Amino acid sequence: MKLNRKNSNDSIPVLFCFSVFARPSSVPHGAGCELLIQRFLSLYGDQLDMHRKFVVQLFAEEWGQCVDLPRGFAVGERCRVRLVPLQIQLTTLGNLTPSSTVFFCCDMHWAEGHSPPHTPRLQGARILGIPVIVTEQYPKGLGSTVQEIDLTGVKLVLPKTKFSMVLPEVEAALAEIPGVGSVVLFGVETHVCIQQTALELVGRGIEVHIVADATSSRSMMDRMFALERLARTGIIVTTSEAVLLQLVADKDHPKFKEVQNLIKASAPESGLLSKV
Repeated sequence: MKLNRKNSNDSIPVLFCFSVFARPSSVPHGAGCELLIQRFLSLYGDQLDMHRKFVVQLFAEEWGQCVDLPRGFAVGERCRVRLVPLQIQLTTLGNLTPSSTVFFCCDMHWAEGHSPPHTPRLQGARILGIPVIVTEQYPKGLGSTVQEIDLTGVKLVLPKTKFSMVLPEVEAALAEIPGVGSVVLFGVETHVCIQQTALELVGRGIEVHIVADATSSRSMMDRMFALERLARTGIIVTTSEAVLLQLVADKDHPKFKEVQNLIKASAPESGLLSKV
């Protein structure tokens, strides 16, 4: 764009367009992209989704349409700009299949004041032949996995001091399982070991399903904020019944009756519903 020589104190009319809206305003001569974005925020801030990324475009007469703002652009004459939200990557569909799923049982021991997570349903992993990896956070001081969880046939039981389950031994165990795309994660505590494990797994390209009724914290506030944060990152927050029936997928599945027996009994009150 050819710039007119004007006093730096001059204001230049600019039409700011966003979505179906167009609002006239003005900016100082020589204003660049940063100032244009600030003006967009002042005009449309209550309508912008700040979790999205945007690009500023300039109407180019020679093309008869808007083009991306040139590098180093500075306003020198009356012009029209628009703010365009970039497309957000589609969230994962969250499909689960037994052949590509692993269960992570995280530090299932709890002290007084803990609400024990509802885990018996997740014994369905054994019924469906899904590998299970178990960690125990500092068992010398905090104890081993509670007796309510049958560890018969699990792929790995590993003591740890790191909060996340993503340890070299766990990664090696995952590498031995072909085609792993999803991890069903449950245990304690939601805002510490569960959260850190989930974020590390997602960073490695693995889809994570957190079982809300089998995941606990001593504090409901910690639990709620952790689940909300994780859901915002695209991690799937779900329930034990939803997981099992998604894995079975069909009433005619040969293991359906066994899985059905696990879910016949209603899950105990999780404490989450009253907070929704």
